[in-house]
Amino acid sequence: MPLYEYRCEACGQPEERLETLSAPLFHACPVCGAAEGMKRQASVSAFALAGDGWYKGSASEPAAASPAAKADAPKETSKGHGCAAGGCGCPLAG
Repeated sequence: MPLYEYRCEACGQPEERLETLSAPLFHACPVCGAAEGMKRQASVSAFALAGDGWYKGSASEPAAASPAAKADAPKETSKGHGCAAGGCGCPLAG
């Protein structure tokens, strides 16, 4: 369930609620009692995809396709296989 932020239009009281996606946009203010005073606010999501198999752009393309991801990509070593200092023990290090 998403965490929604509300603010009362009458008294300015803030509130956060865990509610379903179909929750109403307005509800009564618990402080001043305004009938539909609490209005849902637009807020930034804290949701982020992480781990193997999840990509920022879409679920079917690796993030390496984006220019920002290319800047964050690991730099290749002098051996050319991307392992740190060649002492990783991978089959390419030999």
